[in-house]
Amino acid sequence: MDTLYTFWRSSASYRVRIALNHKGIEYESALIHFRKEGGQHRKPEFLAKNPQGLLPAWEQGGWTLNQSLAIIEYLDETYPEVPLLPDEPKARAEVRALAQVIACEMHPLNNLRVLNYLKQELGQEQERVNEWYRHWCTLGFQSLEPVLAKKAGRYCCYGDNITLVDCCLVPQVYNARRFDCDLSPYPSVVRIDERLNALDAFIQAAPENQPDAE
Repeated sequence: MDTLYTFWRSSASYRVRIALNHKGIEYESALIHFRKEGGQHRKPEFLAKNPQGLLPAWEQGGWTLNQSLAIIEYLDETYPEVPLLPDEPKARAEVRALAQVIACEMHPLNNLRVLNYLKQELGQEQERVNEWYRHWCTLGFQSLEPVLAKKAGRYCCYGDNITLVDCCLVPQVYNARRFDCDLSPYPSVVRIDERLNALDAFIQAAPENQPDAE
């Protein structure tokens, strides 16, 4: 069976879990802990699969793919019955652009290794690290909110079907709440997140529902 290398609190892994659940794809979870054994993502056996030492990674028949958006788009092409991208080119491009606001602009500045570097290497106090996180979250949500207000459907970020951007939004909001980001200026973000989190694919993918949750 195909394998997802994942960690319960990895938001990039969370995205892929949502996509897999939504598409109904069966898979095995290989649990990689960021702290145990000095960081299992740094072990030679995992680095042989993903030299970046990052999660997630998708393994299929001895072939491994990393980067969450690449994994989700690969799954969308190989399991097209429940699409995560629209058919129309302009709509497809807009969905990708919204997803990249989160995955390429917000998340890279706020992932664990960046926060650890700020605290451990640059000597920043935890509250300063939290302020860093909230600053970049605020800028990202400020840019997303007016677009979602126009493009969102009843449940989803773009129209009425779950897309790539929904897979990205819910993990980002989850993390924003962990860092006490004020989400009140973003009613569309909050509304969509609430409705998506009532769906089975999102419930099953949530960090607290993973076998390695702490």
